[in-house]
Amino acid sequence: MKKKPLVIVTRRLPDAVETRMRELFDTRLNIDDRPMSEAELIEAVKTADVLVPTVTDRIDGHVLGEAGEQLKLIASFSNGFDHIDVEKALARGITVTNTPGVLTDDTADMTMALILAVPRRLVEGARVLTPDQDWAGWTPTWMLGRRMSGKRLGIVGMGRIGQAVARRARAFGLSIHYHNRHRLPAEIEEGLEATYWDSLDQMLARMDIISVNCPRTPGTFHLLSERRLKLLRPEAYVVNTSRGDVIDENALAKLLESGAIAGAGLDVFEHEPMVNPKLLRLAAKGKAVLLPHMGSATIEGRIAMGEKVLINIRAYFDGHKPPDRVLASML
Repeated sequence: MKKKPLVIVTRRLPDAVETRMRELFDTRLNIDDRPMSEAELIEAVKTADVLVPTVTDRIDGHVLGEAGEQLKLIASFSNGFDHIDVEKALARGITVTNTPGVLTDDTADMTMALILAVPRRLVEGARVLTPDQDWAGWTPTWMLGRRMSGKRLGIVGMGRIGQAVARRARAFGLSIHYHNRHRLPAEIEEGLEATYWDSLDQMLARMDIISVNCPRTPGTFHLLSERRLKLLRPEAYVVNTSRGDVIDENALAKLLESGAIAGAGLDVFEHEPMVNPKLLRLAAKGKAVLLPHMGSATIEGRIAMGEKVLINIRAYFDGHKPPDRVLASML
């Protein structure tokens, strides 16, 4: 009988996914769902044939340097792969896979929710209706926000998620603009009725809402720097559901506090799980809506991610190239 590969999973996954993993492989699960320390990750790579990490597990060069010869595959339970030193892994002959495509709609839905929540002051309004205070009732000038229809939405990063956000935003009457490393094919651009800006600076200065949907790369670190954030108009809002460090958080907080930017909706943070105290104070004042990295948090999305992990592992040990390999050309 063929020996099953040893698969070590770093966090709790949906029951259906964990059950199937136990059926197919020699699987060690993290029942406590406690994040593994660096030492525990090193122990895992010393013994596992396959490591299944998540986006919060840092599989850096130090961890990979301790990996045993038997480690052949890192099948990450994540869309992004910036938490893995892919270059070092590939150099050691370790295949890396991710779970692209399955979170597009979930993340786009949450992006749209934040686009609505911040200008329409949804969280502020919800806080009014609590058991410990009375609501005085409706008045014509109370809790006024901003209308969506007719506003300009500038999307930073027009990949799968950015395009899904654009489709949703059009239904709310928003005018679509975007900046991307490469301009979209004409037929996609026309279908979205999207205006392309090759200059990010010029786009930022003209938009009512900015949605950050680009991946984390060395080139996107603090892409929205203090200089660029200062280009935004005082009526503009910023929404980020990609990676926290694409925005200079301290600069954003300073501009929100001064009123130079109208508001922000953030689902990701520069130093997760720590959240900038300045942003927390601004949220309490109604100048920001903060969510705890919920963009892809749907049952359907998590199960779909798990199914991709399973397919990638099975393909590798059946002697095929996994469908979701992370290639050197993608770095």
